[in-house]
Amino acid sequence: MAQRKLRVGLIGAGEVAQVVHLPALGLLSHLYEAYAITDISAAAVQHCAQKFRIPRTYPTADALIADPDVDVVFILTSDEFHAEYTIAALAANKHVMLEKPITLSLPSAQRMLAAEEKSQGRVFVGYMRRYAPSFTSTFLSEVATMPKIKHAFVRDIVGPNAHFVSQSGTSPEKFTDFPATAGAERDTRLAALFQEAFPHNQEITDEKKLFCRFLGSLGSHDLSLMREAIGFPDSVAGVSCNEPFYSAIFNYTHPASGQKFSVTYETGIDNVPRFDAQMSVFGEDKAVTIKYDTPYVKALPIEVTVVEKDPETGGRIEKKVLASYEDAYTSELRHLYRAVVEGAEIKTNLQDAVYDLKIFDMLYRAAWPAENWDGTD
Repeated sequence: MAQRKLRVGLIGAGEVAQVVHLPALGLLSHLYEAYAITDISAAAVQHCAQKFRIPRTYPTADALIADPDVDVVFILTSDEFHAEYTIAALAANKHVMLEKPITLSLPSAQRMLAAEEKSQGRVFVGYMRRYAPSFTSTFLSEVATMPKIKHAFVRDIVGPNAHFVSQSGTSPEKFTDFPATAGAERDTRLAALFQEAFPHNQEITDEKKLFCRFLGSLGSHDLSLMREAIGFPDSVAGVSCNEPFYSAIFNYTHPASGQKFSVTYETGIDNVPRFDAQMSVFGEDKAVTIKYDTPYVKALPIEVTVVEKDPETGGRIEKKVLASYEDAYTSELRHLYRAVVEGAEIKTNLQDAVYDLKIFDMLYRAAWPAENWDGTD
């Protein structure tokens, strides 16, 4: 018997749609059909519809969401539109694949959760690194065998996306036929989110805005991965903001041993064409590292390195594990399919993603401790 195909409606026809999601959907054509698309750029919509043979195009997100034949709505817009479109799709009882971050403020995330509670639809958040087979089958199991964790670090220092996109073989096109009001609408939505992220009449400085946007881009990937691997931090010891580079130290307690340890986080963007995204966890007799390459070039290996003490000789044993050549986006889409069709659990759901926004808030408070965070002054 033929498998059911999920009909996907995409809100957003920009780079991430053209380079990542539409090619991935095409490779999984036995599971998905790219069925409808919309964007504020009519030219981008027509380009994607022709290139990827998408049968239906819509002038607005609301019109796409109202299509009764769409099973899953992919929200691939900029961050400030995530909450509105997610809530609208849930109100129509649609399932949602939402690119990270879910939003930029905790209050808007709570509104999204409230909408999901009333809906027959479910939200799947696109933290693809957490679906990489080397992470799920190797890294997590190796970390779980550590009786104590002594230290960990998370790093994500990358060069310009354009360098990787230009070598991805996807040949994306950029368009500029945006409505005259688009820029002002975007700024208004962002301002409202910044006011919620930095409440009680704080001065919303450029430094705060840049940190917030950065955490939503690279940071949400890193912190989400950190949470699944070693849990939620106790506190933040310190933060350094030197845009576009940021660093932080998290305080942790290992749940099994009660041992205190710290996690260093360093991230930034420069002009060097490399992608250095990794996480390492150090125990007493073993260290485990997972390294990610750019997701824009398909099927680059994601390897886990295990270095440990040989219990017999006292020497060093080092092994590299590649659990699968299947890329993280493909694995993610397989999990999404099972969630929608079979009712499988979604580990990267809205409630899970809210914890990343809580870490964002911890980082803001550590970076600007003198601000009136709780409205008590």
